[in-house]
Amino acid sequence: MSDFFVFSGNSNPALAEKICEYLNISLGGAKIDRFSDGEVQIEIDENVRTKDVFIIQSTCHPVNNNLVELLLMIDAMKRASARRITAVIPYYGYARQDKKVAPRVPISAKLVADLLTTAGANRVITMDLHTGQIQGFFNIPVDNLFAAPVLISYIKEKFNSNLVIVSPDAGGVERARAFAKRLSAGLAIIDKRRSAPNKAKAMAVIGDVKGKVAVILDDMVDTAGTLTEAAGFLAEHGAKEVHACCAHPVLSGPAVDRIESSDIKTLVATDTIPLSEAAARSGKIVTLSISPLVGEAIIRSYKGDSVTSLFI
Repeated sequence: MSDFFVFSGNSNPALAEKICEYLNISLGGAKIDRFSDGEVQIEIDENVRTKDVFIIQSTCHPVNNNLVELLLMIDAMKRASARRITAVIPYYGYARQDKKVAPRVPISAKLVADLLTTAGANRVITMDLHTGQIQGFFNIPVDNLFAAPVLISYIKEKFNSNLVIVSPDAGGVERARAFAKRLSAGLAIIDKRRSAPNKAKAMAVIGDVKGKVAVILDDMVDTAGTLTEAAGFLAEHGAKEVHACCAHPVLSGPAVDRIESSDIKTLVATDTIPLSEAAARSGKIVTLSISPLVGEAIIRSYKGDSVTSLFI
């Protein structure tokens, strides 16, 4: 591993340490500071000339600070003559703005892709993109990993039978169907209407949930409005228990309070985003680590092996 370095920004140092533990290497030294006016100051403490460099940084809250940290770290590596720079972004921020949904709005996911490429990234490793089309926004290779193996393993261990996988909206049907197939479970879909960002109303449930253990599956949980609305709707339609799984626990605003007072028994999430203090104290939120998955993807990317085969 002499040509191989892993660095981390401030967004999720705990995950970076776990990944380095899996890789059996030390985290690369870097100073990330602020000038008095808030500007980010980066200094790399390792000689990365002609080395392969992996920078682990989720663009989670505070989103803009973490994004700028990542861009400046990439630029610093490029100017230090790193051979190849891979941005490892477990949670890709701005992914929900992936198309024009109204006149005169930006396609932010594309802009962030351009910024990463312009900064000097040669490859991106990310996880559970909000939509697969975002890979096409990049002019560099993108490996989109999936938390499915980690989540499915947990579901198999905790829920043995009488299971139905629920998509909280039409957009998540493909993901829910894949989980249901691998778990030999039923499939249900919540029909909802969204009146504004972070505001949704469940209208109908398609599929049989009566007397079953329902697991709502989503890629991210932000304010938890959609999730808790769906959970209450499933309970009204006779679900025996309601649980939820997601890859990215954004959990902003009133999310934790909503989950605590909802019909959800457990919310299972991965550590792509560090939990807030309130979320960490919640007895309903369970965190699974994706560090072995990301670590294995880093090894395979470095060696030139297949990353896709991790999910076959």
